[in-house]
Amino acid sequence: MGGRGVLLTSNLPQLQNLIKRDPVSYKEEFLQQWNHYDSIRQIFQINPDEQAQHFRELVSFISQVAQCYPKETKDFPSHLSTLLLENYGTLTPDTRKTLVQNLVMLRNKDVITSIELLKSLFPLLPRTTSSTLRAFIRKTILSDIRTANLRTKNHKLNRAVQAMLFTMVERGMDAEVVGDKGKLRSAGPTSDKTANNGEDAMWAVILTKELWRKGIWTDAKPVSIVALGCFHPVMKVQSASIHFFLGSDDEKEDSDDEDDEGPDVRALHHRREVNKKRRGDDKKLQKQLNAAKKKKYNKNAPTTPNFPALQLLNDPQTFAEKLYDNLSRYDKRFSLEHKILIMQLLSRVMGAHKLCVLSFYTYIVKYLTYHQLRVPSILVALAQSVHDLTPPDALTPVVQKLAAEFVHPGVGSEVIAAGINSIREVCRRQPWAMEEDLLGDLVEYRRSRDKAVTAAARGLLQLYREVNPGMLKRRERGKDASIGMSKGGQPLPFGHSADAAVDIEGLMLLEDHLQKLREEEMGGANNDGEDDEATAWEGWDVETDSDSESESEGWIDVDSEGDNVEVSDSEDERESAPKPPGETDPNPNRISTLATTKILTPADFALLNDLRIQAATKAIESGGGSRAKRKLEALEANKRAMQTGPSDGTFISENDILGPRKKAKADYAERIASIEKGREGREKYGSLKGKKNKESPSSSTNREKARNKPIMMILSSGAVRGKKKASLREKQQKLRAHIERAKKSYH
Repeated sequence: MGGRGVLLTSNLPQLQNLIKRDPVSYKEEFLQQWNHYDSIRQIFQINPDEQAQHFRELVSFISQVAQCYPKETKDFPSHLSTLLLENYGTLTPDTRKTLVQNLVMLRNKDVITSIELLKSLFPLLPRTTSSTLRAFIRKTILSDIRTANLRTKNHKLNRAVQAMLFTMVERGMDAEVVGDKGKLRSAGPTSDKTANNGEDAMWAVILTKELWRKGIWTDAKPVSIVALGCFHPVMKVQSASIHFFLGSDDEKEDSDDEDDEGPDVRALHHRREVNKKRRGDDKKLQKQLNAAKKKKYNKNAPTTPNFPALQLLNDPQTFAEKLYDNLSRYDKRFSLEHKILIMQLLSRVMGAHKLCVLSFYTYIVKYLTYHQLRVPSILVALAQSVHDLTPPDALTPVVQKLAAEFVHPGVGSEVIAAGINSIREVCRRQPWAMEEDLLGDLVEYRRSRDKAVTAAARGLLQLYREVNPGMLKRRERGKDASIGMSKGGQPLPFGHSADAAVDIEGLMLLEDHLQKLREEEMGGANNDGEDDEATAWEGWDVETDSDSESESEGWIDVDSEGDNVEVSDSEDERESAPKPPGETDPNPNRISTLATTKILTPADFALLNDLRIQAATKAIESGGGSRAKRKLEALEANKRAMQTGPSDGTFISENDILGPRKKAKADYAERIASIEKGREGREKYGSLKGKKNKESPSSSTNREKARNKPIMMILSSGAVRGKKKASLREKQQKLRAHIERAKKSYH
């Protein structure tokens, strides 16, 4: 027995295997190792370098068999967690990695809960310097939370984790704001180095963004965590939080992946050619190529704003006011890039929730100059902040500033186009911000020789033909606008609401379409299933035999063998029945009651949009004119917006401000890419001479080349001149040698 104990204590893997098979029989040996571990742990806390290897082996051994002796090892997880959190700086990298891996193993064996594991791992993220260990901790946290929410939402775990993340962000909020320029850019560390650097808050924001991106957290609580990070005093935390709402996350900042660029496709093909051919190499190569292609597509894909997160903001008005307060108070400390980020987020919040932060327009005026750096992004932020509830008095000075700085003969055509496009986008959202005299001057630019300026001026003209033609001169209003004004149509002043909606535009098309489908179904039922229909109606008149005449007044007996009768659900539908030739419709502008009798689904609205597109197409074919074409374009744009999401119609891009531009001259890389694209699908470039009817490709031989040489070139060659100057003796020797070769070749 003693020999067995000595043998097992020196061979921990064997003892581990035996304990898993029979824990009761080997409990004494385990307790011996547990006491040994306890004594070494106390020594290890005093001197971590002494017996570190043996300590790691004991920790791994106990972690493997901890579920077999839960009572004896109940304090073991707390030992590992305390070592990591209190002595992290003195531990060697191997010991740190071993302790973290064993904690994760205990969680996988259900020895500890997810909350206990995460409480130990979260503080390690900002402290570790090893990229491998940091990536492992990050992956473990994300996978554990994802697994817990796989089937149903684990609200208890989510609340606990979100509370920890919120605390990590809130911890350094009282510090002084550290800008990215000026005197505080390189401020020295405070007493709490971690809080000063914002590492805790940064990792909290990164993990929250990752869980949101993977669809694990989709409620308002993670949005509140990132929203708090937008006001953190550390710049990188602010930037990461703002990028979350803007939808332009920089994956290189948030990710620890080493291969951000992806595999080299050319190197993969070359390796496949030169290496030894194996059966599964083709599948591996194709998998790597697909991964590289997907990564390249995701890298080049355009970024879209995080529209759901903007909608889930708690108290957006206060959030927008705090953003502006942060922007104006620390204007001297923030760089231009960071100020533009805050402007973009503030403008999108104002546009999405229709908020009014009027001081923002007085602040942004100083950046509205054509020589300002990043001025297209600033103009985009200005346009996105405007909506129909923005007071025109606050926007009129901004529009005048844009016209004075961007639209005059002293600047280039690109600047004029950008200025008019900016004014158009502002006035599209609030038409009353424009003055009549200024509008007349801007519209005159439609006669410019530059294409971009002409397009911008025509766009502004077309906008006011639709929203307020009275501000245009009579000759500029157009036919449709003039007819509308003659009938008394006038735009509503600012602050006045339109009349109550009585119908949805084009809803009659959907009602007629559904009525037609019902008629077809009823016709098929009358022809094919008369017996079934009679059976289905059986018993419905049992209780109505004794009813009075007035109660059954609305019922009509229909003979199933007679002609088909059109059944209408409302008076409006009966009024819309087709009239005989020569008879007019007494109610051509009937109002549909479909919205009051049926709950319209998104599929119904999509079908309604398609029906309106079909009607507009028929109107164009029958000579509807330019108005029908514009209506068709608007409907098609609405269909694209419904397919791509609501953010496309709410937010604009720099291309909308800059307008159509001349194609820039291609650089060297673009020319090479165009050349290589033209070579796709054809044989390798080069002459095919000498390569026909050959097993392996090769060039032509010297004898083949000599046949095509010019005669004068051959006559002046050394071989021909040598033959002419040869003596009789040399000619005889050559003839004899030729005869000998011929004899040898014959035999």
